[in-house]
Amino acid sequence: MKQYSDIVAFDRSGELALLVEVKNKRGTTPEWAAKMRRNMYAHGLLPKAPFFLLALPDRFYFWRNASPTEELAEPTLQVDSSPFLQPYFEKAGVSSEDVTGKSFELIVTAWLSHVLGADGPEDLRDRNQEWVLTSGLFNSLAGGRLELEAAA
Repeated sequence: MKQYSDIVAFDRSGELALLVEVKNKRGTTPEWAAKMRRNMYAHGLLPKAPFFLLALPDRFYFWRNASPTEELAEPTLQVDSSPFLQPYFEKAGVSSEDVTGKSFELIVTAWLSHVLGADGPEDLRDRNQEWVLTSGLFNSLAGGRLELEAAA
């Protein structure tokens, strides 16, 4: 069976680094996010990766080094995504409340492309993304590449 994720990021060596599932849903809880991730793994939809991100317009749920298991695993981090996604919404000419699912996926892709191509940690600190640095995600992704709706 092929395994899919909305966005797959590889490190500079070409190794799988991050799986991203993009959902156009608001008002979720960490418990909802943990169940969503567990269900994806339970149905064989995701391979093992060092990082997993559930991206929503109002919140990111992030797991680091969480094994693919059918057990519930709370996110390592919960992040308010509005401070660093707002410029992408503005550039696209949509609000976070009115964005379509596919448009939101493109916004998350644009944000991740910026992370991969950032000049250095200062570029992310200036955009309220300290969590990308402290989690190890930046170091893992720097110089890497993205694939959309790819088989992993």
